[in-house]
Amino acid sequence: MTDLGPVSWPPAPIRTERLVLRESEAQDRPAFIELFALPEVRTYLGGPRPRDELERVVPAVPGRRPGLFVIDLDGAMIGTITLDRRDAERPGHLRPDAGEAELGYMFLPKAWGRGYAAEACAAALDWFANALPGEPVVLCTQTANDRSMRLAAKLGFTEVERFEEYDAEQWFGVWSSVIPPG
Repeated sequence: MTDLGPVSWPPAPIRTERLVLRESEAQDRPAFIELFALPEVRTYLGGPRPRDELERVVPAVPGRRPGLFVIDLDGAMIGTITLDRRDAERPGHLRPDAGEAELGYMFLPKAWGRGYAAEACAAALDWFANALPGEPVVLCTQTANDRSMRLAAKLGFTEVERFEEYDAEQWFGVWSSVIPPG
């Protein structure tokens, strides 16, 4: 995230029933390359990047930046979760000045269908709600991405709008830790 405010990064590792959300380490480099090279992972994210290019450009310790969690299962990276500020130039915003926190995620295919994404994203959202109380989180995904649409619903995101971007229909939703009165 470009502006964590008073939040220090990285937080202590976050433990769930089966996973650890942590800062990236050198041992994660092969998994990062895999995430960006696999066509099935990148289907709705602009397509895969050439593996040889990734081998050249991915740093020794990839993804070490505020807002990026590595998802660790039994000592191995299975995916990433990001909390970044949504670019003001893109469609889909809650407020005119933009800059909303946006949840993103990528998981290796071996981790699909086991509930890891929901478990890890829920933990990241809980961390965010404690770090920046009352601030909403947005999520944008292609409507054609059935898995991501189901995950958004499971996490409690509600639809704000749909629009066309990247030659595909996009679903834009919001999550908030604030419970409405009543």
